[in-house]
Amino acid sequence: MRSKLAVLTCVGLAVFAVTAARSQAVSGQTNENGSGKHSKAAHNEKHSRSAGGEMASGAGDIGKGVGKGAGSLAVGTGKGAVDLATLHPIDAATDVGKGGAKAGAHVAVGTVKGTGKVVTGVGKGIKHIF
Repeated sequence: MRSKLAVLTCVGLAVFAVTAARSQAVSGQTNENGSGKHSKAAHNEKHSRSAGGEMASGAGDIGKGVGKGAGSLAVGTGKGAVDLATLHPIDAATDVGKGGAKAGAHVAVGTVKGTGKVVTGVGKGIKHIF
């Protein structure tokens, strides 16, 4: 038991010594100004997407909206078919209607978001030319 404690203590002291020596070496460094701080400014600027990237992202959003809409329509139709098979025609109509409404909403949202990004990309492209 004592040997384990001695080994752990030695390892801990070695780690502490290496860490202290490393921090001392880093803090002892100076730049051209002699201040020890970094001379580069922080990179706080946010880089925007290129014109082509913006248009491609818009096309992707349109595709995602159409895909989600098709999925919602399929789910609603499937639930409606099950309800119709189990002789629940009112529930079947409700499920198909809900699926269609969700599909329309997904397609509309995807189209609006995508079109906005495509227009932004076209604007950036025109701005780049002039």
